[in-house]
Amino acid sequence: MTGSDATPSFRLAYVPGVMPDKWVRIWNERQPDVPLTLTQVPPGAAAERLLGGDADAGLVRTPVDRDVFSAIPLYTEQTVVVVPKDHMVTAVDEVAPEDLADDIVLHPLDDVLDWESLPGRPALERPATTADAVELVAAGIGVLVVPLSLARLHHRKDLTHRPLRDAPESSVALAWPEDAKTDRVEDFIGIVRGRTVNSTRGRQQPPARGESANADRGGARRKPEPGKSAAGKSAGAKRTGKSGRGAPKNDRRGKPRRRS
Repeated sequence: MTGSDATPSFRLAYVPGVMPDKWVRIWNERQPDVPLTLTQVPPGAAAERLLGGDADAGLVRTPVDRDVFSAIPLYTEQTVVVVPKDHMVTAVDEVAPEDLADDIVLHPLDDVLDWESLPGRPALERPATTADAVELVAAGIGVLVVPLSLARLHHRKDLTHRPLRDAPESSVALAWPEDAKTDRVEDFIGIVRGRTVNSTRGRQQPPARGESANADRGGARRKPEPGKSAAGKSAGAKRTGKSGRGAPKNDRRGKPRRRS
């Protein structure tokens, strides 16, 4: 149920790689009196932050526990493999899992991809974070498979990436506790869904200034149909005589008389 907001700002949590800049800019334009507070959280901690009341909503990676959260899917990311610039796969535009058969594929503990079977050879130890794994790739220890946004987040001049086909993908969703949907959450939902500021969806918009409250109850005057006047007569109709045949009274038609 939608409720009133007790906090002086809208608090949005987001996981690494997600870039909410565009939505934040639109929020600031539409809600200048309600500051938006951003907090980056590790992917595994997002649910705890939302349930603990530390954030009103979050931009999180799926899956989301739908027993306790409401969520709106936003987009699905491309999966890429991060490699040194001199790696052999840089010669192609797209990589297949079998192309990594001879590589050590690093699997950080904060990996956001749901693997059934990781390609390549496993490392002796799993790096603690994606950032640590990127450092190992730069050191020539192995390669790393991540969503595209994380490859961009940890970009280095000595590394590059290529799309990896037939790999798990990561999706991003806007989520909030199911029993804590506030007006501000509804406003942010409207922004991420692309609603205009005057959209009637979501929160009820007040009537425009000077608009009659009975306008939707038949109180407004009906416009005449095209080609008719307000009285219902045809605007282009001619006035008829008493005969009702439409011709002027003295109009003479028919054959001319013969002269005797």
